[in-house]
Amino acid sequence: MEALALHGVLTGAGPLVVLLHPVGLDHRFWGMLPGVLAAERRVLALDLAGHGQSPQVARPRSIEEYADDVAAAIVQAGGDPAEVVGLSFGGMIAQVLALRHPHLIGKLVPGGCGGTFAAEVRPMLQERGLAAERDGMAAVVPPTLERWFSTGFAGSVLGAVRERLLAQDVAGWSAGWHAIAGLDATPRLGQVRVPTLVIAGERDAATPAAITEATVMRVIPGARLAVLPGAPHMMQLECAEAYTRAVAGFLLGAGADA
Repeated sequence: MEALALHGVLTGAGPLVVLLHPVGLDHRFWGMLPGVLAAERRVLALDLAGHGQSPQVARPRSIEEYADDVAAAIVQAGGDPAEVVGLSFGGMIAQVLALRHPHLIGKLVPGGCGGTFAAEVRPMLQERGLAAERDGMAAVVPPTLERWFSTGFAGSVLGAVRERLLAQDVAGWSAGWHAIAGLDATPRLGQVRVPTLVIAGERDAATPAAITEATVMRVIPGARLAVLPGAPHMMQLECAEAYTRAVAGFLLGAGADA
């Protein structure tokens, strides 16, 4: 299947960094990270297929197809090999991208994600998409925010996330969750040969740090693990400084400011 042309926002100058967002969000939800990276990098924040201003999609759509879309965007930007940062759904896509298009990847930063799922979990993930198909996005937003943020978190970004989820195309949301349910990258992640930093949130209720460590970090040769103290699933927003410091330190060097 031909790759889709994704919408993206490009800032800065230098080697290319590509940002891949969580399901239901878009290129705007990276906190302070793009601004920090743009001091030394050309930062391409993409809208994944079915999100934001990128083409709409419907299930079934494999996670490999999402990865192929990103590969086409990297080629279009003329930035290969690119440094790829992905969180949650974006982190899963980043793993598959590194396996399918290794020549396009220079460094890899997956966060808040595992590499595979137990068989009994996959129908539960599909149900998150099916629930929106039945009852609309308003029905899935409250449990999603509960998984994503710490109890009692009241940062101003929370309202923007809620609005974005309510505006999300249901077909694109469901396609994303069905793609997530089909992820099974762990058995092949030993093939990844680029410098990799895996990021986990200490209090991530959606993807516990132990799962990220066991199914991603320990499988990729030489990968490093950064567990952000107190961070939930949406670590790039709720713990923006710590997340940005970890990513920028890995991509730009230990002296990076965040």
